[in-house]
Amino acid sequence: MRAAVMGAGSWGTAVAKVLVDAGTETVIWARRPELAEAINSRHVNPDYLPDIGLPEALTATSSPEEALTGADIVVCGVPSQSLRGNLAQWTPHIGSDTSLVSLAKGIETGTLLRMSEVIGEVTGVPQERIAVLTGPNLAREVAEGQPAATVIACVDESRAVTLQGAFNTGYFRPYTNTDVVGCEIGGSAKNVIALACGIASGVGFGQNTLATIITRGLAETIRLGLALGAHVETFAGLAGVGDLVATCSSPLSRNRTFGARLGEGASMAEAQAATNGQVAEGVKSCTSVRALAEKHQVPMPLTDAVHRVCHDGQSVEEAISSLLGRSTKPEIYRG
Repeated sequence: MRAAVMGAGSWGTAVAKVLVDAGTETVIWARRPELAEAINSRHVNPDYLPDIGLPEALTATSSPEEALTGADIVVCGVPSQSLRGNLAQWTPHIGSDTSLVSLAKGIETGTLLRMSEVIGEVTGVPQERIAVLTGPNLAREVAEGQPAATVIACVDESRAVTLQGAFNTGYFRPYTNTDVVGCEIGGSAKNVIALACGIASGVGFGQNTLATIITRGLAETIRLGLALGAHVETFAGLAGVGDLVATCSSPLSRNRTFGARLGEGASMAEAQAATNGQVAEGVKSCTSVRALAEKHQVPMPLTDAVHRVCHDGQSVEEAISSLLGRSTKPEIYRG
């Protein structure tokens, strides 16, 4: 099989390395020609993973047509809010039976579509050919070959199994799941909760607070997922609690790092600088996830608080006060 990874950020690069290590012929598309040249000549991504050696078998190009022509698997590795525009350019070069795999974890602003839905709407590809790769997958650790597991979600189970083989290495273990909705909601919401954990850490709160945020954030995520038709079991797995714990607890998480700087008193611009210019998906996703929750009348107070801090100018202290001042209620609601 031949794979094209469209996007040469840290996660796209790590996934391209996984594919090559799994024995899949792989080309990575980089928007800037000089980055593609560096990958080809020096076998390193100097902008995002400068100290990680890449396989010599991995080739790079700045031409979307060159990357996509003949690809059996197209991995969409650009940020969620730029996926639609990129897909419009890529679609003419995508094959008639190509599998499309989304790496982006977010809800599109305005449309409130999940990434698999965006892919289907722009390309016209049926959902049976669209998959999602998600889980506790911090890019640097995966690129270093540290043991990790992931989920490949697709409504077509046989296609998911085929993709499972293309990504399976001695250090990267893929599982399959047909609950695409649950996997995407878990991946989108966890970025927002990681921002909240970062904010709490930046303020100086300890493990009790972080455990509370993770647990109540998971409850919010499950409520939204179930309202959209997801399976509750998904949120107990790698795409749910697994991804949530990794993103909320690791200093490698851009969302947690961004939130920590806000908690320390930094401005939005200063917090962005702390992530070295890389996208913290939760900053935009908090707005679209909140809007999706409101559309389905699902309460998500943590997500709402993160949105107010990031976009409405509310202070961290005010957001914390509003959360603690909410009326008490049972932990488990059985309505």
